[in-house]
Amino acid sequence: MSMSQAPELSRLTLGIVPLLDAALPIVAREGGFFAAEGLEVTLSRESAWSTLRDKLAAGLLDGAQLLAPLPLAMSLGASGTPCDVLAPLVLGRHGNTLVLSPYWSEGMAAPLDDSPGGRDPAVNARDFAERLRRRGTTRPRLAMVHPFSSHHYQLRDWLALGGLDPDTDVELVALPPSRMVEALEQGRIDGFCVGEPWGSQAAQRGGGRIVATGAQLWPGHPEKVLGVTHDWAERHPATLAALIRALIAAADWLSEAPEHRRLARDWLALPPYLDRAMDHLPTLPLDEPPIEQRLTGLRPGADELARVVEHLARQLGEPLDRAAVETCYSPVHIDAATHQERA
Repeated sequence: MSMSQAPELSRLTLGIVPLLDAALPIVAREGGFFAAEGLEVTLSRESAWSTLRDKLAAGLLDGAQLLAPLPLAMSLGASGTPCDVLAPLVLGRHGNTLVLSPYWSEGMAAPLDDSPGGRDPAVNARDFAERLRRRGTTRPRLAMVHPFSSHHYQLRDWLALGGLDPDTDVELVALPPSRMVEALEQGRIDGFCVGEPWGSQAAQRGGGRIVATGAQLWPGHPEKVLGVTHDWAERHPATLAALIRALIAAADWLSEAPEHRRLARDWLALPPYLDRAMDHLPTLPLDEPPIEQRLTGLRPGADELARVVEHLARQLGEPLDRAAVETCYSPVHIDAATHQERA
């Protein structure tokens, strides 16, 4: 156990959604990093972000893996009951894939192909817009995971690259990540933006083609964060510090050796977590094109969320309070956790 102040709580429940960027809490639990900090952590798998949001706000969870925009949306009362939520740690950057059905993506370049469409996401976006003008009598239905998500905002940005209006030229719907591939294969949607491993699963099964990634659209952007309520953080500062240190230790371990990433893939594939959704991945792909899933760079900062703030302000129809943004994504907690004096 760390020589820092003992955590106020020894048993915690954290909420996760089955995605690759749930890796840090899963690795911290299975690899003993939570235990090393004196924490016994249960991971509660939820299928929908709205369920995770509501359970965190109601105090049924001590913390949760959250979409990067969601703590701010919750704090502003834009998503559910107003609840002050902090994002003291970034759990992952990148990892989103924008997938279209074979009908809409035929001949499009895969991200990072040598063709222009692979390097510049605007090429595929313009191709999609041209196909829509030629073929479209009904609007294509495109899914994202939650109205307050980078997936939603990146999808809108990609459509804008093709000169399309996301509010009139397509139909946008919200679906849980784990339901995207089946919905695409059944023809209920024409494409989606989702976190891994669901986009690569759709491509591997032939149900769709990856035509853009979050790494292309928003390089370096935080995708998932650790979320805790402001009240919980104030009441349990040593517990939060221990939680942060355990997740940082998990990230450090993951980056040390390829065999660690292979073991992490096996942990993610356990039935309580991602199960069969990992079958098409031989290892946990980190920082590899085209997905470029990054589980490093864990220190949050308000400036990194500028694109989120821009989209959220547009949704709400008013400028956002800068102080609220800075409070939500302040690095003060990670700095305190990693610079505490040792006894």
